[in-house]
Amino acid sequence: MKRWISGRAVALTVCMGVLSCGPVFADEVTDSITQGLDQYKKGSYAEAMTSLNFAAQKIGQIKADGLKVFIPKPLSGWTGDEVVSQAAGTAMFGGGLSAEGRYRKGDKGDVTVKIVTDSPLLQSMMMLISNPMFATSSGGKLEKIKNQTAMVKYETQAKRGDINVVVAGKVLVTVEGNEVSQDDIMAYAKAVDYEKIAALP
Repeated sequence: MKRWISGRAVALTVCMGVLSCGPVFADEVTDSITQGLDQYKKGSYAEAMTSLNFAAQKIGQIKADGLKVFIPKPLSGWTGDEVVSQAAGTAMFGGGLSAEGRYRKGDKGDVTVKIVTDSPLLQSMMMLISNPMFATSSGGKLEKIKNQTAMVKYETQAKRGDINVVVAGKVLVTVEGNEVSQDDIMAYAKAVDYEKIAALP
């Protein structure tokens, strides 16, 4: 137990040195780490874990907020909602860090672009994309989008579909559309800057 807490404290301290965070988060994170270390030294291990977990969650949110810049701007003729981010534990939606943008075209059609990293979902999606048999059996097909391998699904009658791209083996980009054409979904998939995403640490 002592070794686990000490290791987590060191990892959090290193993260603080690497990440650039806002003043509010910085105060919350450093205060929680300091509090956790003090509690650990006093032998209050449960309280120390709570403090360090809080700091870890805040650091995750900072990293998730950093994904927002990769969400594309609304394309011509579309309007967009405010981009949101989330740092979820594994109990929620498979866990991971994410940012999401939603766009609307007229009264019905909408497209969502979601960027996810640090998630167990990446492994299953990588398996689908790396094996054409898995892709086709699930109703999709493999295509190249800006030199990235993508799994594309589209239901013509329902006018809905999705495109999934795994970037550099560590980031999942998902583009989903409802009441829109496949070209609309593809346009947003092509609007993502995959090279910048691949450069993420």
